[in-house]
Amino acid sequence: MDLHELNTLSGERAVQAFVTCCGSVRWARTMAAGRPFTTIDALTTTAERVFDSLEPADWQEAFAAHPRIGDRPVPSGGRSAAWSADEQSGVTEAARAMFEQRNREYEARFGRTFIVCATGRTGAEMLQILERRMLNNPHDELRQAAAEQRRITHLRLARLLS
Repeated sequence: MDLHELNTLSGERAVQAFVTCCGSVRWARTMAAGRPFTTIDALTTTAERVFDSLEPADWQEAFAAHPRIGDRPVPSGGRSAAWSADEQSGVTEAARAMFEQRNREYEARFGRTFIVCATGRTGAEMLQILERRMLNNPHDELRQAAAEQRRITHLRLARLLS
């Protein structure tokens, strides 16, 4: 899809397209309502501004749209699931077993799925990040998770328009 196609989608189809980039419905609706975008830079700037205006509950909704790091994607999960599988391609079978345990510990501590921008990272790198972030207090960890979601959203917007 190109920028013109995105700008001319129906409102609901635009929301659906944006939700594949960020699982916050509020973010997706605000982005759809902000069309038309004249340039990719305008789209990106708006995406960041809207993301920064979200409430923690909106971030939590976006986090919940992600599979756990190391989980196998559901083949029928659509574009977002396919992107997640590609983003997590650096996770080996050995790392999957480690993530299974550490994900449960993270979720018990913070009450949500561990979010990290997996693109270009190995499973070992992501495990190190998870270990380090387990030391965060809940407030700082929420902010860190939101920063990772922001990166993921930026990359996925680029994929949407490629």
